[in-house]
Amino acid sequence: MANNTADHPPGNSVAEGNHDGDFGVTTADLRSLMELRSAEAVNKIQDTYGDVQGICRRLKTSPIEGLSGNPVDLEKRHAAFGQNFIPPKKAKTFLQLVWEALQDVTLIILEIAAIISLGLSFYHPPGGDSEACGQAGGGVEDEGESQAGWIEGAAILFSVIIVVLVTAFNDWSKEKQFRGLQSRIEQEQKFTVIRKGQVIQIPVAEIVVGDIAQIKYGDLLPADGILIQGNDLKIDESSLTGESDQVRKSLEKDPMLLSGTHVMEGSGRMVVSAVGLNSQTGIIFTLLGASENDEEKKVKKTKTQDGIALEIQPLKSEEAAESEEKEEAKPVKKVNVTKKEKSVLQGKLTRLAVQIGKAGLIMSAVTVIILILYFVIDTFGVQGRSWVAECTPIYIQYFVKFFIIGVTVLVVAVPEGLPLAVTISLAYSVKKMMKDNNLVRHLDACETMGNATAICSDKTGTLTMNRMTVVQAYVGDTHYKTVPEPDVIKPETLEVMVNSISINSAYTTKILPPEKEGGLPRHVGNKTECALLGLVLDLKRDYQPIRDEIPEEKLYKVYTFNSSRKSMSTVLKNADGGFRMYSKGASEIVLRKCSRILDAQGQPRVFKPKDRDEMVRKVIEPMACDGLRTICVAYRDFPAEAGEPEWDNENDILNELTCIVVVGIEDPVRPEVPEAITKCQRAGITVRMVTGDNINTARAIASKCGIIQPGEDFLCLEGKEFNQQIRNDKGEVEQERLDKVWPKLRVLARSSPTDKHTLVKGIIDSTVGETRQVVAVTGDGTNDGPALKKADVGFAMGIAGTDVAKEASDIILTDDNFTSIVKAVMWGRNVYDSISKFLQFQLTVNVVAVIVAFTGACITQDSPLKAVQMLWVNLIMDTLASLALATEPPTESLLLRKPYGRDKPLISRTMMKNILGHAVYQLVIIFTLLFAGEKFFDIDSGRNSPLHAPPSEHYTIVFNVFVMMQLFNEINARKIHGERNVFEGVYRNPIFCSVVLGTFALQIIIVQFGGKPFSCTALTIDQWLWCVFIGVGELLWGQLISAIPTHHLKFLKEAGHGITKEEIHEEELTEGADEIDHAEMELRRGQILWFRGLNRIQTQIKVVNAFRSSLYAGLESPESRSSIHSFMAHPEFVPMSEEEARIPPIEETGDEIDPLPSPSSGAEGGGEPPCASPHSREPSI
Repeated sequence: MANNTADHPPGNSVAEGNHDGDFGVTTADLRSLMELRSAEAVNKIQDTYGDVQGICRRLKTSPIEGLSGNPVDLEKRHAAFGQNFIPPKKAKTFLQLVWEALQDVTLIILEIAAIISLGLSFYHPPGGDSEACGQAGGGVEDEGESQAGWIEGAAILFSVIIVVLVTAFNDWSKEKQFRGLQSRIEQEQKFTVIRKGQVIQIPVAEIVVGDIAQIKYGDLLPADGILIQGNDLKIDESSLTGESDQVRKSLEKDPMLLSGTHVMEGSGRMVVSAVGLNSQTGIIFTLLGASENDEEKKVKKTKTQDGIALEIQPLKSEEAAESEEKEEAKPVKKVNVTKKEKSVLQGKLTRLAVQIGKAGLIMSAVTVIILILYFVIDTFGVQGRSWVAECTPIYIQYFVKFFIIGVTVLVVAVPEGLPLAVTISLAYSVKKMMKDNNLVRHLDACETMGNATAICSDKTGTLTMNRMTVVQAYVGDTHYKTVPEPDVIKPETLEVMVNSISINSAYTTKILPPEKEGGLPRHVGNKTECALLGLVLDLKRDYQPIRDEIPEEKLYKVYTFNSSRKSMSTVLKNADGGFRMYSKGASEIVLRKCSRILDAQGQPRVFKPKDRDEMVRKVIEPMACDGLRTICVAYRDFPAEAGEPEWDNENDILNELTCIVVVGIEDPVRPEVPEAITKCQRAGITVRMVTGDNINTARAIASKCGIIQPGEDFLCLEGKEFNQQIRNDKGEVEQERLDKVWPKLRVLARSSPTDKHTLVKGIIDSTVGETRQVVAVTGDGTNDGPALKKADVGFAMGIAGTDVAKEASDIILTDDNFTSIVKAVMWGRNVYDSISKFLQFQLTVNVVAVIVAFTGACITQDSPLKAVQMLWVNLIMDTLASLALATEPPTESLLLRKPYGRDKPLISRTMMKNILGHAVYQLVIIFTLLFAGEKFFDIDSGRNSPLHAPPSEHYTIVFNVFVMMQLFNEINARKIHGERNVFEGVYRNPIFCSVVLGTFALQIIIVQFGGKPFSCTALTIDQWLWCVFIGVGELLWGQLISAIPTHHLKFLKEAGHGITKEEIHEEELTEGADEIDHAEMELRRGQILWFRGLNRIQTQIKVVNAFRSSLYAGLESPESRSSIHSFMAHPEFVPMSEEEARIPPIEETGDEIDPLPSPSSGAEGGGEPPCASPHSREPSI
């Protein structure tokens, strides 16, 4: 099989620019060509264009030199063939968001109540003011006042408008932020093209038809193209076809390359034939756009029932959502990976919101019933009046007033601020994490990271600097501890070594001069190959002339590197008709295939298995113990008389090699890594290293990093040994066996991608210990995709990572550095704590406001806090507090505690103590003021005032004191673990300071100038000082509460648990096969009503989801976005029982598991320092 290349066209078309007329082919021609596959396509190209060169000529481009890159030409191409850009779906307008915020049931009830109240206030029946209506009508001082009855209704409407605008604005800014993030991810994607004969990287959006693009292993193709030349090219087209088999591409069989597909192996060049909306991906998107509108019409019908689509979706609908989490426009992706289940925090919040919602609904119903009964009994029973027709409007006004009070109790009780706080906190963290080199693709990954208990990290590039250099070499029977001088090596050996390295490496790999004077040379392409090219330069030779002499077109056959071969070979055809093959790869693998070795004279001599064992012992293991990666370079000649070998039979080809040199490549550990790993271990996170390197190298690096400490009892395994220990006789993985291995495993060497996936899955599914493990994984290669997907949080490398890995990940590390992962843990824990702070504050206000409104209403027929005031308190609590408390920056102290785990409650005992403690203080103060305040301040009592009475000083003071206490309690809420100093670090959070001061200023304005709408009268300076003084009392009381040790308060319950084991087992018996999330079980038990009150959450859910699914929510059935279940449950998850409650919290991991017999004679154990003694076992080759 000759190397696929077409001949060069005569004359280079770089000197175009003066071409008149357009191109020799239209968009439609190219589009119809791209729709063909394999043989059809080859025939069509031959019939219509002659060959691929013919297409290049018509597109006025050169297969070797590429386009000229002159702007006029590029413009022409844009005009003729379009740009490489798929327009995103239209964002929701601000008005749509306002409309969505208005859908909230509680707000609708308030609006209706306010409108009725407005209508009644304008209706004056004749004789309505007569004595007949008794106390109801009396007590109004003058006409003017009763005319002002409309103010309350208007004020409620006004405050509803404010709440709606705030909500809509929040949603809008989040969507905008998200789109910014999105476009940033897109801009960062670059692709390699050839222009003017130079290989350059340009942003994907700038690719034009006619560009010559270089493609290599791990790329995600950004446009459609036709292959010009390829080596061993295999493509995964499952994103377009759904077929998971890899498709071989070659000029003779199938040269069509489609956008959105992944290069799994090999390399090559293609001419771009379609971009943007004309590419295959673009065409599918256009179709989707059309069908989506019909979809939306269908959905409107299901959604209209009460604003919540409560129908439970078919189990598959979320799969579409999962595929949309891909940044890159991925049409019709077949997702075979189970979706990660709902994030820990969401599960806990949902359950908590359910409980609070129920309580609020009951309280508000009881309030209304009591008020109405009391009024009816008092008016018609005690005073003995009869219902008179002309008094009806006045009575109805009373009933409306009671109804409004009830609704406001509900508004205050339901914590609609929760989803808002979650989203603000996540959005804020995501924005800040960008600065810490974490590009978060899926919002909830940020919070999950705070619960991580294990990190499985790559070695190269993450723990090490990925700047490889050759530091030792074994050549000509001599082991050089430093790079040898060129004159000590025989010229024949040097010649074949330099040729082998220069030709048998990707031609895209180069060493460029440093950007800054005195800097290090820049390594471009594969880092290991760069190290070898660096060796060529160190030997005072140059690789470029050799490559110029033998361009890529002349390479006869290339076996590219992949994870199963672990080697790369290139075949050249000699002048005499024979062939020479150069190979390089992992030393233990390539040496096994060597039967000769070049001696000191540069002559091949026989190399027997026993020589090989000796070499391993004397050369390779000592190199590996210094933490070096060993690479063997070899060659083989095929004589002409033997005829052409059977190239597809790799085992015979890659054999009988002659070893030229074995080099030791050093990749130094990043200086900041050991400290970062110590932090992780202190924070209760186990770091494991999973690498493809030799076990000795891996162990040496692991001890440098501090992953393994001398004297610890740990395991370092090779992939083969790992598989022997975890698989049964049939070769299936058994969880029990895995559970014996993973708790002690620290290093897994020579591992294949499947081993990585098996390990991650095993740890996640494991049932050892109390809690389930939450696993983070780093990966950069195409083959890491499955493990990244399986992990709770997948980190892809931004620099070294392939597009496929980024696609499967949740967070992209823009600097490839392990320390950024520690930052992510800090931010994750911070999100969790921010939510807890917000809850602690919110629930205190809820408890107090509900109890005050309820008892006040029952005792004095009138809630001491009016509807408008309640809405203002609600605004402070929800929107402003979530802003203030959710934006606390993280501190290092977050890394001193163990992870919370999946089933630790959101509200700990300490928080419960704070909530109830502060509630007691506030209730005592408020009731004292309510029933004895007039004596204390020497003012008129405000109790039992008639319907349209002017606001009293008494109730204004109650309201003002209430708000002051909330303000100061907001400062208390900054600490949730019972710390004493609540002001610590307050200056580091300007948002918090401005919110607290801003709220204070607004409160002054409301009280002094709010007047009738806010039911306030202006207070004197004395009264103000008393209010503030009582507020400051909150801080002192907080100190008192934190002095009470929590462990004495056994009666306090925690709330907002994850799901406990007992519940799971019970529900399993009842539910049988139905896989339904437990939060949904709560819904099922007939109590769907409470949810109406919680509907406000719905708006925010959409946003949380918009964040989580990607922008291209093209495919996702619109219901799955707006339905409550996308927040409540993902019905297709594995039942949690399988994964719940299993894994030892980190402290116990070490000692609770039966010690495994060490697999080999002490060499794997932790006792002796790694590599101290020569191995007693068979060398691992």
